[in-house]
Formats: sequence, structure tokens, C-alpha cells
Amino acid sequence: MIKRLTVYLTVSLLLLSLVVVAAQAQQENSAPALGAKPGQQKSNYQLGAGDLISIDVFGEDILSLKEVRLTDGGTFSFPFLGEVRAKGRTSSEIEAIIAQGLRGDYLLDPKVTVRILEYRPFFVNGEVKNPGGYPFKPGLTLRKVIALAGGFTERASRNRVYVIRDSDPSRKSIRLTLESPVFPGDIVTVDQSFF
Repeated sequence: MIKRLTVYLTVSLLLLSLVVVAAQAQQENSAPALGAKPGQQKSNYQLGAGDLISIDVFGEDILSLKEVRLTDGGTFSFPFLGEVRAKGRTSSEIEAIIAQGLRGDYLLDPKVTVRILEYRPFFVNGEVKNPGGYPFKPGLTLRKVIALAGGFTERASRNRVYVIRDSDPSRKSIRLTLESPVFPGDIVTVDQSFF
């Protein structure tokens, strides 16, 4: 009887610990990425020339950089690693590159966090009241961009608005609707109306 009870308790504890481990694993997989706000996952935003980032290496103030502006080539200089190419990569990819570069000789298990402090600007020209470059904010649509630029002029065509995407190597101009998203580095042009 005692042996049966011991076996029963052992099996019960084993099953309970498996349930706890499975619940923790599920919570880790569904938790937001380190540095992300609750309800947000790490961004797929690809860094480019002009972005301002911060790099934090946990417990290593000498290796942590408060503000780093990416060069025209989309690179930045980092201690012990030299020039790091960030253009076209996400903040998560940069974290992995820096952690891998520091792992071994200098640190056993570096914890690196890369945050985007300021996105590169987008540009608006043509028939808007205040053409120029504007700081990017996530969630911008063409309608919001036109509002930031002071609105349409009297001669503006509200139907012929084009964008050249910074991410498009062919630099092809495409026509947009007012609800289309605008991204960092984009060039928005509002054509003149014929009437």
C-alpha cells in the first residue's frame, strides 16, 4: 500500500512538473520580445541610412551606446567589432550580430538590446503647402502625411499622388490612395491638377 502511494505521488509530481514546464514554454513563446511594449512584437522594420539607434549591452556601460546615427552607407562603428552593416537588417538581427561578435573572448553570454530612437525622415514635394522632410512616425498614411505638410494647395490633384519607395532599388514612382502607408525614406509627390 505504501509503495503504491509512493509511486502514485511520484507519478503525480512528475506530471505536474511537465504541465508547469509546458506552460512556461508556451508563455515564453507568446511573450513579446525583449524591449517591445506589451502587445507588440519586435518590428520587421529594416534599418537604413539616417536612422538613430541605441545599443545596450547589459552590465557593460563601456559597450553601450546611447545614440548612434547610421551613416550614408547604413553602417555604424562598434567597439571590438569595427564597422557593422545595419542597412536592410532589423534591430533583432543587429542584436544577434553584436552578441555573436562579443561572445567568447570578451563576454560569455552578452545580452544586447537595440532600440530605434528616431526613424529616417520621409519627404513630401509638389502641390502641398509646406514641402520638405518630416520625421517618420509608425502608422503614417498618405492622408496624415499631406496633413503634416500643411494640406493640399489650391492647384493640387487629389487623385494623382505618387511615391518613390526608399526600399525600391529601381526607384519606380507608384500611384497611391490617401489610405496607403508611408515609410521612412519615401518621397511623396503631389501632382498639379489640370483644372
